[in-house]
Amino acid sequence: MHSIPENNVAPSAQTTKLLEVRDLCVEFRNGQEAARVVEQVSFDIYPGETLALVGESGSGKSVTAHSLLRLLPKSIVNYPAGHALYGGEDLLKLPERKLHGIRGNRIAMIFQEPMTSLNPLHTLDKQIGEVLALHKGLRGPAARKRMVELLELVGIPDPASRLSAYPHELSGGQRQRVMIAMALACEPDLLIADEPTTALDVTVQQKVLHLLKDLQKRLGMAILLISHDLNLVRQIADRICVMQRGRIVEQETCEVLFQNPQHPYTQLLLAAEPSGSPAPSLHAPIELATGHLSVWFPIRKGLLRRTVDHVKAVEDVSLEVRQGQTLGIVGESGSGKTTLGLAILRLLESRGRIRFGNQALDQLSSAQIRPLRRQMQVVFQDPYGSLSPRMSVGDIVGEGLKIHRIGKAQEQEAAIIEALQEVGLDPEARHRYPHEFSGGQRQRIAIARALIVKPSLILLDEPTSALDRTVQRQVVELLRDLQSKHNLTYLFISHDLAVVRALSHQVLVMKAGQVVEQGSAEDVFQRPQHPYTRQLLDAAFASSAPAY
Repeated sequence: MHSIPENNVAPSAQTTKLLEVRDLCVEFRNGQEAARVVEQVSFDIYPGETLALVGESGSGKSVTAHSLLRLLPKSIVNYPAGHALYGGEDLLKLPERKLHGIRGNRIAMIFQEPMTSLNPLHTLDKQIGEVLALHKGLRGPAARKRMVELLELVGIPDPASRLSAYPHELSGGQRQRVMIAMALACEPDLLIADEPTTALDVTVQQKVLHLLKDLQKRLGMAILLISHDLNLVRQIADRICVMQRGRIVEQETCEVLFQNPQHPYTQLLLAAEPSGSPAPSLHAPIELATGHLSVWFPIRKGLLRRTVDHVKAVEDVSLEVRQGQTLGIVGESGSGKTTLGLAILRLLESRGRIRFGNQALDQLSSAQIRPLRRQMQVVFQDPYGSLSPRMSVGDIVGEGLKIHRIGKAQEQEAAIIEALQEVGLDPEARHRYPHEFSGGQRQRIAIARALIVKPSLILLDEPTSALDRTVQRQVVELLRDLQSKHNLTYLFISHDLAVVRALSHQVLVMKAGQVVEQGSAEDVFQRPQHPYTRQLLDAAFASSAPAY
């Protein structure tokens, strides 16, 4: 029998339902046409429990959650069937005025990306104060006292002084905590958490999950958790609804679903953890090496902007990567991973030695290093942000050929077709634009753009963090195949240790700009020496055993 955590109430025939959703259908209108994106979705949420909606991007999870509070644009959305009963009233049919009394007060929501949900021009006290004034009528000293209480509740250090901070002055985990504080301002009965940890480091994910469980216990609220990561929800959910193409294909208690999944799609999600290992690459020459590499950013103060100190973003890093191998660089946000990668490619000023093949990059001027750029390519974290929305896929992929003046127009067209085929895309995609593709397809386009100039080294900066687990696995397999085929050397930057383990020959662990551990992937994962490495591994793979 499934054991319910002490902070939750076991659903039963005698327990009053907090929310009852039956046969919910959602349509998006486009002119005279209507597309059904959610089809006959039914579930119940009980007081004090956690229900998770899981599935890949586009499965209808967020649309379902947003429909409960009617947050979708009225001009394009329609609810042709179903109901969502809360307190005996149908949320889908309530007058807007009555719904305003429920939004934020009784049912609150936190979103996936706090940086886009928080106003970058306003301090925290103004944004939290707006919630308190709107829903509680609190202003002045009473509101400030409540703000401090809320920030203290969610674990923000020195909350009184933080009220004057802007969102960009906080870490990702702190911004998410502020969003949780705003959602809890009115002590809601139900908290809808839409992918609240997707963009966070594994250790911060754990802290946010523990925070949500602790707050649930203290406040007695229910949680509707939206996620694409089954192994993540395993740590917090009582029951799970698995969604595919707008329908719930399986609904079960957490324990039963993980022990005996029935639907093939659920089985696919559970098996989607990146697995395997990179192809062995023995006795290869050293492709890249650094010696005592450091990156310091000056801190300037005063009227004359004199340098008074430095931020030591990367400090005294020495490494070697052999040809055809992958060096995984791991650590939390702010540890210096990306700064190290950019410094190696001479995209940031640094001190120390950088050797690429037989070239000493640290001795070359910008003009001298330009011809070598063809050999060093980058794939970024956000494929949508790194692809120009005004350029066709063909223009994006072929841009490097034009910059480096490789081939004539007909040869460039053939190279673009070949690059797209190599990453598993239809060559006809070259006539379309980035917004017409899924996240995984956009990342394949970014990889094709890097591949087309035939590089020997590719810096992969969090290339899978924004993708679903099933898509992550496909991208990992693609990268392994391309590495074997072209003898590519990868610098793979990530906070996702499951992906790093599947791709890397060597692993380098960074904390606060310094290397705390490095060695073969097998040694680092099987026999970690540094406490910080063990902490990262514990956080990353804690979901391998359910927390009941």
